[in-house]
Amino acid sequence: MPGMVLFGRRWAIASDDLVFPGFFELVVRVLWWIGILTLYLMHRGKLDCAGGALLSSYLIVLMILLAVVICTVSAIMCVSMRGTICNPGPRKSMSKLLYIRLALFFPEMVWASLGAAWVADGVQCDRTVVNGIIATVVVSWIIIAATVVSIIIVFDPLGGKMAPYSSAGPSHLDSHDSSQLLNGLKTAATSVWETRIKLLCCCIGKDDHTRVAFSSTAELFSTYFSDTDLVPSDIAAGLALLHQQQDNIRNNQEPAQVVSHAPGSSQEADLDAELENCHHYMQFAAAAYGWPLYIYRNPLTGLCRIGGDCCRSRTTDYDLVGGDQLNCHFGSILHTTGLQYRDFIHVSFHDKVYELPFIVALDHRKESVVVAVRGTMSLQDVLTDLSAESEVLDVECEVQDRLAHKGISQAARYVYRRLINDGILSQAFSIAPEYRLVIVGHSGGGAALLATMLRAAYPQVRCYAFSPPRGLWSKALHEYSQSFIVSLVLGKDVIPRLSVTNLEDLKRRILRVVAHCNKPKYKILLHGLWYELFGGNPNFPTELDGGDQEVLTQPLLGEQSLLTRWSPAYSFSSDSPLDSSPKYPPLYPPGRIIHLQEEGASGRFGCCSAAQYSAKWSHEAEFSKILIGPKMLTDHMPDILMRALDSLVSDRAACVSCPAQGVSGVDVA
Repeated sequence: MPGMVLFGRRWAIASDDLVFPGFFELVVRVLWWIGILTLYLMHRGKLDCAGGALLSSYLIVLMILLAVVICTVSAIMCVSMRGTICNPGPRKSMSKLLYIRLALFFPEMVWASLGAAWVADGVQCDRTVVNGIIATVVVSWIIIAATVVSIIIVFDPLGGKMAPYSSAGPSHLDSHDSSQLLNGLKTAATSVWETRIKLLCCCIGKDDHTRVAFSSTAELFSTYFSDTDLVPSDIAAGLALLHQQQDNIRNNQEPAQVVSHAPGSSQEADLDAELENCHHYMQFAAAAYGWPLYIYRNPLTGLCRIGGDCCRSRTTDYDLVGGDQLNCHFGSILHTTGLQYRDFIHVSFHDKVYELPFIVALDHRKESVVVAVRGTMSLQDVLTDLSAESEVLDVECEVQDRLAHKGISQAARYVYRRLINDGILSQAFSIAPEYRLVIVGHSGGGAALLATMLRAAYPQVRCYAFSPPRGLWSKALHEYSQSFIVSLVLGKDVIPRLSVTNLEDLKRRILRVVAHCNKPKYKILLHGLWYELFGGNPNFPTELDGGDQEVLTQPLLGEQSLLTRWSPAYSFSSDSPLDSSPKYPPLYPPGRIIHLQEEGASGRFGCCSAAQYSAKWSHEAEFSKILIGPKMLTDHMPDILMRALDSLVSDRAACVSCPAQGVSGVDVA
């Protein structure tokens, strides 16, 4: 539900968010009260010492104060359990209870201070009693400090800007004044987000590219969250419900009808060939991550294998390779690719906003010059990815609509300039003029854009983009790239389904499912956690079953929100700021798409028995919606993708002589 309003401002916490914090505090307080009571009953005969009367009074008053706090916290927890996310009526007394609870902190602080002063005054009593009272004083201050930290966490910097409109709202204002208020609110939200991002990325330099990325990311976040009044727990509950709803729909669907005829031999052969190429070139894409991924994949032996390369001086062979900021990376690259020093033309781990690390090597097995562009690994890369507005891609091709992701496009342009202007590719092809150019990359938006930029000069260029983002470029460029780019997607990987448009769709689905759910939030979260960890029945009852799923009659926009007053007829269709913004048009993934899917179950997090995979050519429309699941993040990890490719390629190679089993590439209707 919308955040609570306390002291005339909105906070980033709802009235139904206090069940779990209340339960935790209640357990601590009850145990603490029992401990003090036990201490007092067992040692009250030892309090007839100098200053003992003060300590006895301290314990008695503290037990009374704790009893009052326990009653108040119990009431808060019980009230927080009532109602649903969009029905806060049964919790209308919550603000009064919170005022009482906050007021009780003042006598707690005073009494904790007095207890500390009395103990420090050199009371000559039994040491056990004194130590017990010292412990109660320490616990008091720990709880007070934890409460202060919690208040800071749930503080909403924009909360105070909504309070003045809580009663009358801006509906009495003319459109000009209303527009000014909205622009002012959006500017304030952008400023807040930019401050947060700068604090999070305080270790990054402050060059022009970084400042542009900060502003671009802040504008994206402020625009995306401006038309909702959700607190973080609402989003968590919505994701849990969406996952169960998604699984319930899949379980109730009619079994997919398998096409009666086997796929054409050319199509199947093409799939096998491209899978083998993906399996081969994925080694280069993984090598571009350097030593962190190598040690992650080889936790027991990785450091021993490459540790010497970090310490010893550079060899003559090492000096023959152009590059910068290599550090310990080169040893891991050699082990990952199986190549020699002489096979590398350039290795760069220079990493800044809009500037990606890359590797250029000669692959004699496939007779290709391989350019491997690193995927997202650093905060600089994240800022590059979050610069999500569109710009026209400067390439020589017959495509008219050439819109592309701005941040990734500029990063690819940086690599392009290095390859061409620094003569890196010329050097490579002077050594192996008969080789062809292959661009690869995991999280491969940069690789796909780079291949498109290089195609005019190298018409035979091929690109293998592993787990690329969906929101990369226009529909026209997606179709143009079909002839030279192959994308590989594993399972429910969120990145190939990630775009601003899909995030907007996810937000609408969260709003819809949360608004129609007839269960309290704490039950949704508990059931969702159990379902994610252990599975079970996904059919968690909601009012969505048989209800109107198109129109949300009670939108999750804050009662104190200026945007709610301005747009009371909010719907899921077209009122979102992102829908009408020319900065964020619908974007699409690169090239033809091979989708790897897990067959059977290998544990909800893929950490148990070995999994088996199938592969098929897929249409981009199959990735037009973000799927919720425990593997939506792990399926993007390069080591998981490499493991899946190893398993799939070996299985398909073993089944070459048994076509009856080779139906994994069959398309389904």
